[in-house]
Amino acid sequence: MRTAAAFDGTHTRDWMRCFADSVYATEVELTALDQQTGDGDFGTNLVAGVRAAGLLLDCMDESAGPAETLDIMATSFLDEIGGTSGPLFGLLFQALSRAAVGSGSYLTTIALADGTAQGLAAIRRVGDASPGDKTLVDALDPAAAALKAAGTSPTVTALAKAADGAWRGVWDTASLSARMGRASYLGERASGIPDPGAVGIALFFASAAGALPALGPLLRPTG
Repeated sequence: MRTAAAFDGTHTRDWMRCFADSVYATEVELTALDQQTGDGDFGTNLVAGVRAAGLLLDCMDESAGPAETLDIMATSFLDEIGGTSGPLFGLLFQALSRAAVGSGSYLTTIALADGTAQGLAAIRRVGDASPGDKTLVDALDPAAAALKAAGTSPTVTALAKAADGAWRGVWDTASLSARMGRASYLGERASGIPDPGAVGIALFFASAAGALPALGPLLRPTG
């Protein structure tokens, strides 16, 4: 994975492809998590989304910028994927794409912060979820806060901080009682299990530094 002060179109496509590789590598683990708390289709849905996007990304002109890449991600998740996760991830990609339009040929930390904040707001509005409800919002909210706090830091640095915040959110979901979705009916049976959607958000931001081969110890705090 390349490093840069801000991501151009090539960097952004590399990030999306690393995210896809992370999803492929962890599909079984994501499915196992969702089988404990949800419908068991989260890993399958994410794979379908990144596969659909990958086919379109492979046909892109090499000169295309970050906004076009993120728009492909949004279209693939919003139009092609069923379940709850597809549309919610699609809203995040859509907001990131719109923010990237305003930043020109490069995806800056400021644009990332704005897009993530707008995506979070859209997801909360559509899903009616708040921090503490044991949903992907619990990872996206601290990621958005980390990006805002990063100011004009290099994009790679800001994304690493966003990933750290998202993983902390994932760990927090293990101790939360779900108030949304199927997990809300499980009560104590869902205790100790991280929210799969939150894990997906953490995977997304962490993949900016390279593909992740497995979840393993990432699902619980170290030290």
